[in-house]
Amino acid sequence: MIKIYTDGAVNPHSKNTAIGILIVRNGQQFQYKYSIKQTNNHEAEFQAAIKGFEKLQELHPKPDEIVFFYSDSKIVIESLEKGYAKHFQADVDLILKQQSYYQNVVNNWIADSDNKGAHNLALQALHQD
Repeated sequence: MIKIYTDGAVNPHSKNTAIGILIVRNGQQFQYKYSIKQTNNHEAEFQAAIKGFEKLQELHPKPDEIVFFYSDSKIVIESLEKGYAKHFQADVDLILKQQSYYQNVVNNWIADSDNKGAHNLALQALHQD
């Protein structure tokens, strides 16, 4: 079983943007944080999910591993459930393609307070600039 937590963050003053990714696999944590090009918070959330699944692939999981994906972004989770997003369709299509490698991916919305690991990583990347 694999758990992926992702989060995007935007500094409202500087407009700097960052993402955080926490992957938990077999009790081992993998933490990633990146500054990304300036964008809005919704796009940052989608970019965090895309990068999260890219990083997961680098861990060489088996297709039959169950993946639980967690985000505090309702637009990301709802868009993946519907397979549609008016302004982010290319992102939704890419994430769904990434997820199709696995036999079972469960997309879960979680409250901000339950996503502190990924959130703190995003904030760390935001403050590196």
